[in-house]
Amino acid sequence: MNKLDVLKKYFGYSEFREGQETLIDGILAGRDVLGIMPTGAGKSICYQVPALLFPGITLVISPLISLMKDQVQALNQAGVHAAYINSSLSEAQISKALRLAAGGQYKIIYVAPERLETYEFLSFARQAEISMLTVDEAHCISQWGQDFRPSYLKIVQFMKQLERRPVVSAFTATATEAVKEDIICVLGLREPDVLVTGFDRKNLYFAVDTPKKKDSYVINYIKEHAAESGIVYCATRKNVDMLYEKLCAEGIPAARYHAGLTGEERKQGQEDFIFDTRPVMVATNAFGMGIDKSNVRYVLHYNMPQSLENYYQEAGRAGRDGGKAECILLYSAQDVMINRFLMDNREQNGEYTEEEAEALRERDEERLKKMTYYCMTTHCLREYILRYFGEKEAVNCGNCRNCLREYEKVDVTETVKSILSCVREVRQRYGINVIAGMLAGDDRAKLREYGMFSYRSYGILKPMREGEIKQLINQMVVEGLLFVTNDKYAILKITERAEKMSENDERVIFEKPKEEPKAEKTISGQKKAAGTRRSDILNSRGLELFEQLRELRTEIAKEENLPPYIIFADKTLVDMCVRVPFDKKDMLKVTGVGENKFNRYGERFLHTIMEYTGGVREKFYFGEE
Repeated sequence: MNKLDVLKKYFGYSEFREGQETLIDGILAGRDVLGIMPTGAGKSICYQVPALLFPGITLVISPLISLMKDQVQALNQAGVHAAYINSSLSEAQISKALRLAAGGQYKIIYVAPERLETYEFLSFARQAEISMLTVDEAHCISQWGQDFRPSYLKIVQFMKQLERRPVVSAFTATATEAVKEDIICVLGLREPDVLVTGFDRKNLYFAVDTPKKKDSYVINYIKEHAAESGIVYCATRKNVDMLYEKLCAEGIPAARYHAGLTGEERKQGQEDFIFDTRPVMVATNAFGMGIDKSNVRYVLHYNMPQSLENYYQEAGRAGRDGGKAECILLYSAQDVMINRFLMDNREQNGEYTEEEAEALRERDEERLKKMTYYCMTTHCLREYILRYFGEKEAVNCGNCRNCLREYEKVDVTETVKSILSCVREVRQRYGINVIAGMLAGDDRAKLREYGMFSYRSYGILKPMREGEIKQLINQMVVEGLLFVTNDKYAILKITERAEKMSENDERVIFEKPKEEPKAEKTISGQKKAAGTRRSDILNSRGLELFEQLRELRTEIAKEENLPPYIIFADKTLVDMCVRVPFDKKDMLKVTGVGENKFNRYGERFLHTIMEYTGGVREKFYFGEE
């Protein structure tokens, strides 16, 4: 059996996606590899296919229980014997799993990094034939990654204790250049084949909104997308609980997830979401890593995350099936203060020296600053993200809020000069709130306490509202005319560029949106957006058939106690509606239908299709025959 045979038989695909075959060929040739591929690009196929062709066992180091459970369920459904070993199992269950593995029962074993140093697992590993060791979510091994886990460092020590070093493959979706170099160095990859397929998720629409009432915005948005599944991320447990209660009061079937709930409550909320009993999840960032739910159509951020790494990872949980999805961040200035508070009160890792802890703090401040700039930029949001991750090509994507907005160029030279003059006059000692309040001529107690009324700059921009002045200051920060110090005081400082601009008497031209984008410019009206939704592909009869197939999938999922997407993804059901298979031969041509899945479920889906069509093949989709 070759790699294409394995791909079709077990996973139901006839061809590889971009980058998959390159990495698979490298692994099969015995070389170490590092794959940096966006969420939904099919990283798991890159190690699962060679794992089934290698003679021995493949160990997959994975950080979360939910990730392992999902992957193992999907493999077993596809006819691949796999197991996981983590703290959710009893010692007796772990011993049994290792005994079966030693007897050749499993080709792929997922294991938590903490398990690697246990005597029992190490004894098993030293005696077993381990062909490959795969490190999933490999950014966790880097101190500069957004999810650094000291337990990942145990991987290196574990490999040193094996009788023979296996092929090592590492995969991640988000890695800056520094993190990529860290992965190669710390893991000790030997002249690895490194493949970066890019970070762009063309099917995702990005937007930043600044609503006055976030709660109302979220409620209205979810009601407008009532037939869809989505995630709403909040920065704090308090916000999760508040928003969850408001959604429930509106009759919206929502679940919630955060570390303050009991284990049983978190498990129930996660299952309700995965099984689509409650298709809306309100959660902190404790939720989502390793959740392979393919039909999430939107991710809303109620608060701004602490970094673009976190944002892109969380937003990337939308549209994993390749269909169109929306990622909308609701920004307010208070989000910066919330994140700084969370950073200040984060539990300190005792493994860091004082110097390392300070370096990490500076790194976090810089990331927060870049995240804040994302919320303020008037340029393409996708380009901002891609540049952050090292992709320098200029982009005007046509599929983000800023690209769909119309802007007008406005000469703000005199206003900018007034702001710079104010910052100079107070000797660069205050932050944005004091400066904006002073320029607007505000009469609040703090300004009186600081003696701001006595300065020449007080009230010189009085016709402008304080909010407008803050917006302009923020844009000056983004454009490099001001910068904000990396400390809790967040003081405004004048840059060298601003000084040169003043000396040369340059004009300052900023872009301002002409108007708020119309509703049709969101997901339903994106003519240029990449990716597809079933309503773009299927006609009314096709959508009816899709619903019947989805009901059958839900019925089977309940019978087998499995998430519906483990049975078949939405993409597979859509392809069934397009191809209208009437027999096994036709059904095996449907994307995502392998031999094992056909043997388990194929006849029931064929029966439903036959019943709906009466055995007459008709066209259920738009476009050419």
